[in-house]
Amino acid sequence: MRRSGQKTIRQAAAALCAAAFFLGAAGISSAAQLAPPPQVSAKSAALLDGTTGECLYVKNGEQRALIASTTKIMTGLLVCEAGELDRTVTVPDAAVGLEGSSMYLKKDETLTRRDLLYGMMLHSGNDAALTLAISVSGSEGAFVRQMNLRARALGLTQTHFANPHGLDSGENYSTALDLAHLAQAALQNAQLRAVVSTKTAVCAGRTLTNHNKLLWRYDGCIGVKTGYTRHAGRILVSAAERDGRMLIAVTISDPDDWRDHTALLDYGFAVLGRDTPVYPQNRRIVWKNDCKKFWRAAQVSHAAGRRS
Repeated sequence: MRRSGQKTIRQAAAALCAAAFFLGAAGISSAAQLAPPPQVSAKSAALLDGTTGECLYVKNGEQRALIASTTKIMTGLLVCEAGELDRTVTVPDAAVGLEGSSMYLKKDETLTRRDLLYGMMLHSGNDAALTLAISVSGSEGAFVRQMNLRARALGLTQTHFANPHGLDSGENYSTALDLAHLAQAALQNAQLRAVVSTKTAVCAGRTLTNHNKLLWRYDGCIGVKTGYTRHAGRILVSAAERDGRMLIAVTISDPDDWRDHTALLDYGFAVLGRDTPVYPQNRRIVWKNDCKKFWRAAQVSHAAGRRS
């Protein structure tokens, strides 16, 4: 009887060991199917699940840096939230001949905010950005204050804006993580999302081609914005959507950004394709994007400023 009991125990133990082995092997096989995160040449980078805000990959994600024309994501968001995109705008003197990428606007030329928005987000026109800022807030300084208030409202604690276009300034900076969360908020705006996903457009007699090559090269790409200055280097914020899941990738100071974004997005979709995606511990979710509440507060602030 004792031998029979011992035999039963040994058989049960063997079965448990076998089960543990096969479960372990299955786990190893599942892990092996997912390639390790890509090695990117950027000084800093981030990859976000655009639906949940979960961080899938980060490299120096909180490192402040110049952000060049990706600044225009915030400018575009504020313009779209302000509305009246068919409103006619007269180009101010300050915007004519502004350095860097340009729509080549002429003094006293009239365009709609919509035309200027396409010129800013596709062709990266610095003159268009400044014209829009003055149209929305009355002056560049007032618009920049709204940019910084909006950044705070979105929880972008490592971001500060000094102008609406992104020309180099020590006070115009952000991080890879903050830019990713900014893009997440921007893509919730249907009008801005439609603009940044456009490959080419004809506006005010100008044919505009989007600088974001991933719109042609990467299946599912939906924008968002390129950036470059000599001091900032190459900066890219991109987004792609497949099967109802969105990814947002950011690289800062990256000489090989097109390749790196392809690798990051491929990796992200592989992660999201798993039954149970695994996220890093240091994840962060963007605050609720309540633009109506923000603009009500902005109007009160603007009115108070006029009275003082």
